[in-house]
Amino acid sequence: MPEDEEEDGEGEEEETETPPAMPPAAEPEILSVTALTEAVRDVLESEIGAVQVQGEISNLRRQPSGHLYFTLKDEAAQLSAVMFRGDARGLAFEPRDGDQAVARGEITVYAPRGSYQLRVTTLRPQGRGSLQERFEALKRKLHAEGLFDAARKRPLPAFPRRIAVITSPSGAALQDFLNVLGRRCPRIAVTVFGVRVQGAGAHLEAIDALRAIAADGGFDLAVITRGGGSLEDLWEFNEEALARAIAACPIPVLSGVGHEIDFTICDFAADLRAPTPSAAAELLSRADEEWRGQLARMQEDLRHAAFEQLAAARRRLEQSRGHYVFREPVRIVHQWFQRLDELSLHLRRGLEAQHHRRTERLAALRRTWTALDPRRRIEESRRRLDGLAAQLRVLSPEATLARGYTLALAPDGTLVRSAAKARQLPSLTIRFHDGPLPVRPEN
Repeated sequence: MPEDEEEDGEGEEEETETPPAMPPAAEPEILSVTALTEAVRDVLESEIGAVQVQGEISNLRRQPSGHLYFTLKDEAAQLSAVMFRGDARGLAFEPRDGDQAVARGEITVYAPRGSYQLRVTTLRPQGRGSLQERFEALKRKLHAEGLFDAARKRPLPAFPRRIAVITSPSGAALQDFLNVLGRRCPRIAVTVFGVRVQGAGAHLEAIDALRAIAADGGFDLAVITRGGGSLEDLWEFNEEALARAIAACPIPVLSGVGHEIDFTICDFAADLRAPTPSAAAELLSRADEEWRGQLARMQEDLRHAAFEQLAAARRRLEQSRGHYVFREPVRIVHQWFQRLDELSLHLRRGLEAQHHRRTERLAALRRTWTALDPRRRIEESRRRLDGLAAQLRVLSPEATLARGYTLALAPDGTLVRSAAKARQLPSLTIRFHDGPLPVRPEN
């Protein structure tokens, strides 16, 4: 500033200068969600590019298309990953939840959800995770003890009236369960035992609930359920103490923990496993529509059977009304009188014939007895003996001699039967009826 101007201004009030106004900031461009997502994807794909990531596999899902979806995680973070079918075909191992693996691929953005993910092109194992190892070890141990044997599994009651549900009272799993059960069979009374379903010590709350259910004694079935999650999320359902409490429960226990691909020790120890909470509600109930349909069919069958019975009875009644018995009952009575007379005649003749046969039989027996009578047999023997004696007397030598015959006897007493023989003997004895006479034969 020139000096004269500076002097001229002396003594006057100093004037304050107002700074010039700043131009308004430019408004950011308005982007669509798709445009912003694409911009983020461009930055991620261009700035990061190909990476290799090590972590534990969890929530592994193999789709019918052949694509693999899973999560890579460590102690502090997790990353969604996808491996498409073309890359999955080249896997040298079968990945499972709990495996430690190294994934190579590119970071990209999945626009429909606005989330970033790792598109995996190669995957190689790095050993099993500690939780999975503990799971397998406990599973082998309890299986060896027989805790999972089918023989100890109890069937669910066909008509449960009161059930106990062990789950988080604020979880979606309970709502899904109640919605399905209310739609299918609202008559079943449900008592919820609210417990934590995740985090250290949650399994102890479930054990306490099982004990309270057993002490109540009025429940037909116990259901333990929660929604899906990672191996860590579901770990409280893999505790040995809970498995033993389920096996010791006096009523059947239905496990509906996680999604269909999730398996826990609790599932193996329970009497039956449901793949989801909704499926658990379906398994323990039968839809009222089914019951109504079956009852309607039974009612129709009963009505049809009753009508058939009535129709058959009506036909029999009509046939009976036209029967001869009802048309001419007096004639039937007369016929029965005649039949009675015939039967009486047959009976009388039969009795007479029987009497005659028995009389003849008695006479035959008498004849047989007479023939076998010892006195008669002795008399007959005596007469026969007398006859023989008479014959002997007639034929005896004495009788012959009495009739005028003689006997010539040799000196030794033998009978001489010829004259030639007699001439050869020195002497003979001629025996007459009244005595012997010695003689000498002359030649």
